[in-house]
Amino acid sequence: MSLDTPGQQQVGSGGALGDTFYPAYQMVFDDEGDFVSSVENKLAEARMADNVEMFLARALAVGVIAGLALWLVGTFLGYLLVQLLFASGEAPTLIGIPVSESVSEILAVLKLPFLVIVTGFVFGAIGFGIGFGSLVSIPYFRSSAREREINVLLSDSISFMYALSVGGLNQLEILQSMGKAEDTYGEVAKEFQSIVLETEYFDTDYRTAVRNQALQTPSDELSQFLTDMLSIINSGGDMTSFLEDQKEKHMRTARQEQEKMLETLELFGEMYMTLSLFPLLLIIILVIMSMMGNAQQSLIYGTVYGLIPLTGLGFLVLVSTVTQDSIGDGYLRSSPGEKELVVDEGVGVFNLGLIESYTGTYSVFDRIKSREGTHELLAILTRPDLFFRDHPLLVLWLTVPLSILAVVAAIVIGWAPLSLDGMIAVPVRSTFFWVYVPMYLNFIPLMIFYEWNQRSRKAIIGKLSENLRKLASANDTGMTLLESVKVVSETSSGKLSDEFETIHAKVNYGTSLKDALREFNNKYNVPRLARTVKLIAEAQEASSQIQDVLSTAAQASENQDDIERERKSRTRMQTVIILMTYLTLLGVMALLKTQFLDVMSGLATQASGSSSSSAPGGGFGGSVDTELLSMLFFHAVTLQALLSSFIAGYIREVKLVAGVKFAVVLSTIALVVWIAVG
Repeated sequence: MSLDTPGQQQVGSGGALGDTFYPAYQMVFDDEGDFVSSVENKLAEARMADNVEMFLARALAVGVIAGLALWLVGTFLGYLLVQLLFASGEAPTLIGIPVSESVSEILAVLKLPFLVIVTGFVFGAIGFGIGFGSLVSIPYFRSSAREREINVLLSDSISFMYALSVGGLNQLEILQSMGKAEDTYGEVAKEFQSIVLETEYFDTDYRTAVRNQALQTPSDELSQFLTDMLSIINSGGDMTSFLEDQKEKHMRTARQEQEKMLETLELFGEMYMTLSLFPLLLIIILVIMSMMGNAQQSLIYGTVYGLIPLTGLGFLVLVSTVTQDSIGDGYLRSSPGEKELVVDEGVGVFNLGLIESYTGTYSVFDRIKSREGTHELLAILTRPDLFFRDHPLLVLWLTVPLSILAVVAAIVIGWAPLSLDGMIAVPVRSTFFWVYVPMYLNFIPLMIFYEWNQRSRKAIIGKLSENLRKLASANDTGMTLLESVKVVSETSSGKLSDEFETIHAKVNYGTSLKDALREFNNKYNVPRLARTVKLIAEAQEASSQIQDVLSTAAQASENQDDIERERKSRTRMQTVIILMTYLTLLGVMALLKTQFLDVMSGLATQASGSSSSSAPGGGFGGSVDTELLSMLFFHAVTLQALLSSFIAGYIREVKLVAGVKFAVVLSTIALVVWIAVG
């Protein structure tokens, strides 16, 4: 059963196509078949509001249209191929089976039309496969993505439900609260939304709704959890004890999954050593063949500008399939029926918050909006460093135009040649102005503000577990949560202590504790912090004595700390392997340039000068353009530096922008080395 919730999406709008090809669906597919059943299950798991019959009929329509289009292309290409290759009209020998003369004449007439027809058929089959397969694969990919997110968030979600149970909520209230926590627990919350909606709108008891969702969810882990929960509900067991046991179990599972992922990354690190050295070996072989006069320059161009980038990008895609990034945007929002909470997302000038929903009704609101926009703009102009710290990627809006102006100025002055011969003549200078100047202008500011942003967030996360333990201890002595916050702010140090002091002051001036906690979270919008604050904010509404909840939050935070420490420790080695592999490649390329290429070119020059041959320079190395190869080598090590840097950064922090600092350092090393040898 599939419920239409706001998160569901309709694939395509081709209702007419589905209706037209529905008879074709009935002829091709069996309604009770395994394939139709599998697609139907995936549609439900992906929360896509499509019935399987119309979805597959629409996929057939797309496949047929794509197949016909490629059939026409294939037929045309086949005809051109025949006309170009067999212009004389003599048909090629295909298999060479001996036949009689009469049969041979018939085959000679049919061979060329047969080639055209076969080419069109093959292209048509490929087109149908691409069109039909791409549409059918959508629910499978979405289901897989939802499964991955559910498994990542399940441990924290169970901790949240345990905290609610400790706070005194009954089973149905826990399910409802979990369904409302979509801003923090994402796809897990959507699964519980389906349970709640089924009980509210379909008059189903919540036991049956839990059973149905256990069968429909894409995550086997969540399915097993819901099944175990159902047995506790049916038997009247202690839900709090059950959730506590499940919380411990899934924390261990999270560590095991992290261990498996890190072992896979170690394997990938060893693979990268081999993959990154392959272009180097190929370049060496091609250079030697060039010296012997048996290689084309286009192969070296293809290796440097094609194979090296493709190898790096392919490995980056491979790594992205196993790494787990943080789920959610880190913001906490108001639940339906609550007072609206201002969430400062994005750039304040373009997102003025609550006033946006009131403009246009009265002129006073328009004036407020105008003045609010002016205030936000003045704040940015007054402290642009803080603005770019909070939004580091936006610094590119300034640096990209600046880098374009710098390149244009270099072209006008003549420092950045536009011709290939000009670049070959001065490879280091031309590459510096075409590549390094834009890179430095964009990457250095981005690196500074991104690292500043990360440090400001880590200052909060670094002492989170310790301060949560202090809160739990203070609350256990009989203090209210607000009093505990005040005590911890006075007895601790650091940025988090200052934020606790701010929370206490806000509550004293009339802000509710829940809103103060959420405003604190939204200031930093870290997904992990959001889950902790959500847990505490919901639990404190039921009771001010929530030492068990605070202990649970501290335990969950400590578990995340352990996972993060293990990840940093293990990925540090992978990062070192990638960087050392690059430095090895750089050293080999520099030696190849100085000790092999230059020496062999000199020997060839001497040989051609002393030779009385009528074709001077035709011997070993005589046809090698050392300046061109020097430029290609420099470009190769520069491309490899950039790719290795972003791969190392992605492995380290699961963010491409984390590789910017490595890119600046490695590229600078390559530049210095080539200034010395080039």
